[in-house]
Amino acid sequence: MHRIQRSIPAVLMLAIAAAMVAHGPVPQPPRYHEFADTRAWLGVPNAADVFSNVGFAIVGAWGLAALLAHRRDPRIARGWPGYALFLASLALTAAGSAWYHLAPDNARLFWDRAPIALLCAGLLVAVDAETRTDAQPRWILPALVVAAVASVGWWSFTEARGAGDLRPYLLLQVAPLVLIPLWQGLRGARRRDRIAFAVAILLYVLAKIAELEDHAIFAALGFMSGHTLKHLLSVAASAVLVWNLAARLPARRAGAIAAERSMACDRNP
Repeated sequence: MHRIQRSIPAVLMLAIAAAMVAHGPVPQPPRYHEFADTRAWLGVPNAADVFSNVGFAIVGAWGLAALLAHRRDPRIARGWPGYALFLASLALTAAGSAWYHLAPDNARLFWDRAPIALLCAGLLVAVDAETRTDAQPRWILPALVVAAVASVGWWSFTEARGAGDLRPYLLLQVAPLVLIPLWQGLRGARRRDRIAFAVAILLYVLAKIAELEDHAIFAALGFMSGHTLKHLLSVAASAVLVWNLAARLPARRAGAIAAERSMACDRNP
């Protein structure tokens, strides 16, 4: 039974991949680049969609500042290579998405989607590494990095030939939503980690809904479009994950402070 349980995530992803193959190519919507909010601010076109990407850079910088010095701490060390990729990809997402929204077209969209694919790869590597009982094979990280870039490269290649296919890119985005909760549940991850990822996944799903309802949300609110809201919800999802990782460390910092105080008292009786 234990062996069957361990195979559930892989079997489910194979089923999803098979369904995508059977479905056939998934094209990009023909009016994808026609976003609702085109207002300029300070001379910047599409300002809300451009500047709302700053949040990704802030969360990425926060994560690196909070975690980098503790990367060998046993509470994050196993997942650190994946989390480092995730945090770096947040900064790349901020730059790539802002660049794309300045003048949306397919050429710039590659630089928006590639960091998102890398971000998904980083989360998969991190959670797999810290929830499995054995050591994660070293090839998984570079393999997923290649797969992430290739998934966007495949879309770009097929789009340029008039028959765009988003299936590999969509599969990579679906993978964390499916695999991470399964890995955490089947492998006995901490309750706080499961809750954090559940909240992040919920926020991400809401972000995708907001993206689909870009024009409707802008018509209803007037001051914010669905795509801008998508950025803000995605930033919130990433912030929840970074907060959860940072929350693993205060006990050690408190212990270190107590030890320093104790040493100071010994030196100055």
